[in-house]
Amino acid sequence: MGNKPTIAVTHLGCEKNRVDTEHMLGLLVQAGFPVDSDEEFADYVIVNTCSFIQAAREESVRTLVELAEARKKIVITGCMAQHFQEQLLEALPEAVALVGTGDYHKIVDVIQRAEAGERVKEVSQEPTYIADETTPRYRTTTEGVAYLRIAEGCDYRCAFCIIPHLRGSQRSRPIESIVAEAERLASEGVQELILISQITTNYGLDLYGEPRLAELLRALGTVDIPWIRMHYAYPTGLTPRVIEAIRETPNALPYLDLPLQHSHPEVLRAMNRPWQGHVNDGIIERIKASIPHAVMRTTFIVGFPGETDEHFEHLLHFVERHEFDHVGVFTFSPEEGTPAYNLPDQLPQSLMDERRDALMTRQQPISLKKNQAEIGKVVNVLIEQENPETGELVGRSARFSPEVDGLVYVQGDARLGSMVPVVIDHADVYDLYGHVAPASDLLHTPSLSVP
Repeated sequence: MGNKPTIAVTHLGCEKNRVDTEHMLGLLVQAGFPVDSDEEFADYVIVNTCSFIQAAREESVRTLVELAEARKKIVITGCMAQHFQEQLLEALPEAVALVGTGDYHKIVDVIQRAEAGERVKEVSQEPTYIADETTPRYRTTTEGVAYLRIAEGCDYRCAFCIIPHLRGSQRSRPIESIVAEAERLASEGVQELILISQITTNYGLDLYGEPRLAELLRALGTVDIPWIRMHYAYPTGLTPRVIEAIRETPNALPYLDLPLQHSHPEVLRAMNRPWQGHVNDGIIERIKASIPHAVMRTTFIVGFPGETDEHFEHLLHFVERHEFDHVGVFTFSPEEGTPAYNLPDQLPQSLMDERRDALMTRQQPISLKKNQAEIGKVVNVLIEQENPETGELVGRSARFSPEVDGLVYVQGDARLGSMVPVVIDHADVYDLYGHVAPASDLLHTPSLSVP
């Protein structure tokens, strides 16, 4: 077959997509394809697209058009490929292949067929695939961090969300498979595992007939990795058993990412999340009582069709009352193919932007207060970057998840990918500033035992 073509991968979208990208890279490297991080030198560019909301699609399309203009052979993978299929092939004559979200494991075959001159369309209408611990993987995150997918797809049908249509129904991996992958990542020096799926608290429901997140956390407690962080924990799934497992598993971080979306029962009903309206307050209080030092992150959608001033006021008070550590706010994006697209009383973008800014403004002093409470403590920080000019180190404490939360800026010396104790000196709304703790500081420091 002669020389194999060089392949680059451009990754757009979420960390679920990133895991798919890493598996495609792993499979291509295993098959002997040269992989280049620079698209300029590649014969083929795989674009792993996002189709979650309009803005993400626009970014995906811009990337595809730029590569088409550079005369690259384009392989379109990911959510937009699943979503638009024929339309993409028609719109982009430069696209040599289209690969669905449940088909990325066929990437080597797809490239070989494209090399032979075929225009490949490999899209399962109902994605059912999920990679396991035997699927090759080439990590693209910093050396100390790895994402670990525990399940794929979603069985909920929230009115604003297209994900089930793009990723299929929920399918979980067995606990043994997840632990085996975690063991391998531990042997590669990973310090932090981030468990991802669409709804982490529903893990195992499809496989075992009941959610098994508590058992999974306890099983991962035996793995030699200091931090295990969960993303997307639905509040109703944070049962006493799960909370107890978080409390009793030393490396399970008490970091709860609750995608609440709203606080008002009427808005939640319109979002097709009626089960959530009457439980929000109670669950948050229960978590605070059982894990007093829990770090809580949440996201909200403002401007859902029909959201009134009164609904929005309810949300402002909710945020003030519960004092979350981190809050992300998104304006509603009407997505074709979702029930919310056709709802009456759509709000103008200007009002949605105003509400987003008002909610963020309300949250900022809370975030600042939470960060200032860290001043004077010694906290463990995972070092991820070094500023080559100043020598300043940048990392995260257990309170911060990558890309969505703040950073810790550190003076002193430490190896990239290592975890070091840091004395926190200053804080602002988003970030912390400190210095590597001298050995003498580490004696008699009670705060070290608390993540």
